[in-house]
Amino acid sequence: MKKYGLIGYPLSHSFSKKYFTDKFEREGITDCVYELYPIESVKNFNDFLHQHPDLCGLNVTIPYKVDIMDHIDWLDAGAKHVGAVNTIRIDKESPVSVAFQGEVGFGGDDFRLEGFNTDVYGFEESLKPLLKSRHSSALVLGNGGAAKAVFYVLNKLEIPFTIITRREQPGTILFDQLTPAMVAESKLIINTTPVGTSPNVDECPPIPYEAITDEHLLYDLIYNPEQTLFLQKGAQVGADTKNGHEMLILQAEKAWTIWNSNERYP
Repeated sequence: MKKYGLIGYPLSHSFSKKYFTDKFEREGITDCVYELYPIESVKNFNDFLHQHPDLCGLNVTIPYKVDIMDHIDWLDAGAKHVGAVNTIRIDKESPVSVAFQGEVGFGGDDFRLEGFNTDVYGFEESLKPLLKSRHSSALVLGNGGAAKAVFYVLNKLEIPFTIITRREQPGTILFDQLTPAMVAESKLIINTTPVGTSPNVDECPPIPYEAITDEHLLYDLIYNPEQTLFLQKGAQVGADTKNGHEMLILQAEKAWTIWNSNERYP
């Protein structure tokens, strides 16, 4: 039985657990299982891996997307630039193989850990079909871990952006400094904050919504509720809106492809 799973703490609910369980049932995959692994620390991650020798791949969620990088043997470009890993492929190999490649496997002498950030893929592929020429600049609400993949993709797509935060940080402006003129000028607005997540559905980021028009595209990384108050306010004036559900599906399928790839990464 091939085992996959999600590490984080706490893990009160999980999109990934339900998604992969449903996927295995829907596609008749009977030799795989996806479990939740709420671990209180990644300091002993190597011990955890040896306690679960059948693991072939892991997803990583808060608060370990950054700290887990200390245990990774190889990082893909996206994870390296973003500075966070949300997908790990556990590549079983012999000590002799590792020695000949001049590597030291952080996971131990019998496997090699490869780190990826599939949030990058999920966000980019869900955003690109919606982009029009008028989306030439963006406002990114929030500067936390979820925003890192957004920054990477916007830079890749050559869309300049301004970061809006609640507290003063280098290279950002505060929410109360965001003017209607700035909102009117940037036709792409992306919410990376948790504001508006269920059950707090009556909350939304404090921006000048009166400046949003039907030329705007509002993207919210939140997927529960399906339409946050942030998106509702955009839809009311005819703006295009998008939640984070497709992004999650795309990043999950990308993780599945990575786990089952025969490609040997450098």
